[in-house]
Amino acid sequence: MSNQIKRPKGTQDILPSEAAKWRTVEDAVREAAEQFGFREIRTPDFEETGLYVRSAGATSDVVTKEMYTVSSTGDSSFTLRPEGTAGVVRAMLENGLMNEGFPQKVYYLAQCYRHEKPQAGRYREFKQFGVEMFGTQSPYADAEIILLASTVLERCGLENVTLHINSIGCPECRAKYREALRSFFLPHVEELCPTCRERLDKNPMRLLDCKSPICKGIAAGAPLITNYLCDGCREHFDALKEILTEYGVEFTVDPKIVRGLDYYTKTVFEFISQDIGSQGTVCGGGRYDGLVSELGGQQVPALGFGLGLERLIMTMEAAGVEFEPAKTCDLYIAPMGAEAQKKSALLADAVRRAGYAAETDLVGRGIKPQMRYADKIKAKFVCVIGDNELSCGEAKLKNMATGEETPVKLEEFMTGFSNLMLNEIFDGELGETIGRLVEGLEPAEEQPEG
Repeated sequence: MSNQIKRPKGTQDILPSEAAKWRTVEDAVREAAEQFGFREIRTPDFEETGLYVRSAGATSDVVTKEMYTVSSTGDSSFTLRPEGTAGVVRAMLENGLMNEGFPQKVYYLAQCYRHEKPQAGRYREFKQFGVEMFGTQSPYADAEIILLASTVLERCGLENVTLHINSIGCPECRAKYREALRSFFLPHVEELCPTCRERLDKNPMRLLDCKSPICKGIAAGAPLITNYLCDGCREHFDALKEILTEYGVEFTVDPKIVRGLDYYTKTVFEFISQDIGSQGTVCGGGRYDGLVSELGGQQVPALGFGLGLERLIMTMEAAGVEFEPAKTCDLYIAPMGAEAQKKSALLADAVRRAGYAAETDLVGRGIKPQMRYADKIKAKFVCVIGDNELSCGEAKLKNMATGEETPVKLEEFMTGFSNLMLNEIFDGELGETIGRLVEGLEPAEEQPEG
């Protein structure tokens, strides 16, 4: 029986063969966020437990079922971050960013932790990309947040994705809606799951988000929030729909969207993929105008969205999206003998200092195993250095793709290798692009003498 320790349930190892996918996605979301004017923020992986109880709501699944909470020495209770928004709001308030002028726009890539049943694309430890905007009630801000989410998904190659939007109103109009829901569900109380029975008095809107087939069937006939919106919330929602239409963003009004956290108000939205089955939500967010004041600040409107990278990558794979290939070794130097080892190490160092990726033998292998290793790491060029190369001061650089060999003086090694790498680059897509630009340039006009 093996005593090998296994990774915790609901976590995953990102192996070197998969890491390039993550870098591709992380680069894409960062670039999109920064093009929309969002700046990166980083917050601790754990916060005081009260922060999440106050923000997510005492009746939310996050608080009642999913938080990883520990107590430190003394009376403090800390919780591993289950979502990104609350910690960002705390950081914005504590560090005075709310005083620097509005709108404040930030984004983050954060590790999050929820104790829930692991399933496809959903883990207990997961990485979330999120954006938050503070200080504007304009429906144009709602549209911009949605447009940013759409841009991220588009740049990640997802096409079979639909936008669903809803308004869940403000506290005033939502109070009437909660009473209507309570009246509707009360005759079915014995049919509801135990969790929904508890929610019925505390927060009946959460019944609309239950995954139980029986509860979902009952909720299908529930009153719609859109019929209970006050004039202000209805005007805001109508304006958002009009703006999205002007942008050319297609959407479906889905009155059953309520999101899983209690701090949402007015606009809520989800992007749903048809490529990953019934649990198809790839990205979700909305407006939370009361959260900043709930956490001790002034009344500042806010909105944003969150997107799990695991779910995003799984969706991309299901859709057949091609990821950028992992970067490979530019040059492998294969030494034969002790003196060649010294020379190879110095040359590899010079190549790296010039900005290229280089490796040389570190385990004392023969030439054939070294060549197999060079092929395995997909080295672009290989240079073999032995006694003959050292005595004549010249070696050959082999292009592993074409088999072509180019002689190069060891004392001029960097110049020769750099030229070969530049040829590789300019023979490729970059070279074609530069060639087109050069062809399009007009010849400079001759300047008159004097």
